[in-house]
Amino acid sequence: MVTINLAYTAPINPAGASPVLTESQVWTGLKRKVRRAYEFVPVIVACEVISEEGNTVVRKATFSTEGNPKETSEPVREVCVHFPPSRVDFKQDDGSTISNIVSRGPEGELLMTYAFEWRHDHIQEGSDEATATREKYFKMAKMAVEGSINTIRKFVQEGEIS
Repeated sequence: MVTINLAYTAPINPAGASPVLTESQVWTGLKRKVRRAYEFVPVIVACEVISEEGNTVVRKATFSTEGNPKETSEPVREVCVHFPPSRVDFKQDDGSTISNIVSRGPEGELLMTYAFEWRHDHIQEGSDEATATREKYFKMAKMAVEGSINTIRKFVQEGEIS
């Protein structure tokens, strides 16, 4: 068994970004992402909210396999816990956890980090498959963070998030 831990961080408002996003707008976007993940993460093709109580949403997310939207995995149950206004944790039944974190850098700039803990019972620690899987996940993490920021910015531009 291997557990792959990694994180990726990007600035929310890099030089030239327009409009400049506020912490409140980013938080609103992350709450939307819990319910409509397919708008933010291209490999998620469906998202169904099962229940909601307080700061916890239980959902089923369906992922495309190998980037092919016509081939999908079985839906993955995730418990999404909000920690306003800075973090959402997504816990899967196999113990894998993803955290979406909004933080500030040394100059007060907004940053977004996604931290991942993926568990794979079928992959051997130290194997070539473990190395390849980690590299695949790093590329996916970069795409997820930058894609989420871009999607939130688009929704602000279109007036869907104010």
